Amino acid sequence: MNQHMRPEPVPFIDIAAQRRRLGKSVDDAVARVLDHCQFVNGPEVFALEKALADYSGAKHVVSCASGTDALLMVLMAKNVGPGDAVLCPTFTFCATGEAVALTGATPVFVDVDEETFNIDVNSLKRGIVTARTRGLKPVAVIPVDLFGQSADHDAVAAVAEAEGLFVLDDAAQGFGASYKGRKLGTFGLATATSFFPAKPLGCFGDGGAIFTNDDELANTLRSIRVHGQGSDKYDNVRLGLTGRLDTMQAAILLEKLKIFDDEVAVRNQVAERYARGLGNLVTVPRLATGCTSVWAQYTIRLPKGTDRAAFAAALQAQGVPTAVYYVKSMHQQTAYGTFPVADGGLPTSESLSDDVISLPMHPYLDEAAQDRVIAAVRGALSA
Repeated sequence: MNQHMRPEPVPFIDIAAQRRRLGKSVDDAVARVLDHCQFVNGPEVFALEKALADYSGAKHVVSCASGTDALLMVLMAKNVGPGDAVLCPTFTFCATGEAVALTGATPVFVDVDEETFNIDVNSLKRGIVTARTRGLKPVAVIPVDLFGQSADHDAVAAVAEAEGLFVLDDAAQGFGASYKGRKLGTFGLATATSFFPAKPLGCFGDGGAIFTNDDELANTLRSIRVHGQGSDKYDNVRLGLTGRLDTMQAAILLEKLKIFDDEVAVRNQVAERYARGLGNLVTVPRLATGCTSVWAQYTIRLPKGTDRAAFAAALQAQGVPTAVYYVKSMHQQTAYGTFPVADGGLPTSESLSDDVISLPMHPYLDEAAQDRVIAAVRGALSA
């Protein structure tokens, strides 16, 4: 090879490789939908909901148009609104707090644990006190299973029960992970997930789902996703959304679900290899006892004083892309800066925003590509 030719960049997430693996099965699934023309609420939607229920152990699955709608629909079903407070970690994607704000309720931001990046239960307790001192009524907590690892659901549930809150698990990045031997989908009142294409289980557009064991909630959610309809479509008994998952996305997800466990196993092998190759140089992610991860992102913390932009540029020069999740925590963003934060501040989230960086992670990252990533990180830090 000409020494001036750069090697092909390592894909950060490789949807194309997965597409090649699935081959004709996805094409055939889409073709079946094109043939039957039931593009909304077609048979694949209900087949997917059953498959997801079987997979997760949840009694009911209500598919929907996005992970954000999944969160919003549960809050709407519970009549969350003005005067209510919902506790959310600040170190997460904005949809978590956005869904709360859209109902007119107030997101109250709490800090995260610096090892797992998931909700810090002590900050959660302080946030509940903060909400009450502001004259708000705490009604719910939304723990996030960030970057693919399950939050500490027992600890969250204990606080929620003591304080009379319901739990809405945001598993947008964590679907497929487990906590103490149970798959996500059965913790709290409900679990929301996203099927955005970059997620470990992603469709070819927007999509989401809600998991619950509560019969009444499931019925309400099915009404909300179709404009709040009652006995017929012109008897709308509550406010709702156009929150449906379209049939084509359901057909694609059914095919992807067949290889999902295999892909998650490979993601874990990649994560272990990264940890072995990088653990003595950077802070690698650590799984809490009893938790598994689907490694939606592989996020490291750089040593104190490292110039993150220069580090990213050095990797880019080697054909290794990176991304920063999250440059700003929610409470630092323009749209969310006026909402309350837990007493004691959010110092862990703010320090994470300064030094985290995510490396390529997907099930089609062969060992040669993994070695390139590891070598690029080591080279950049020794330069």
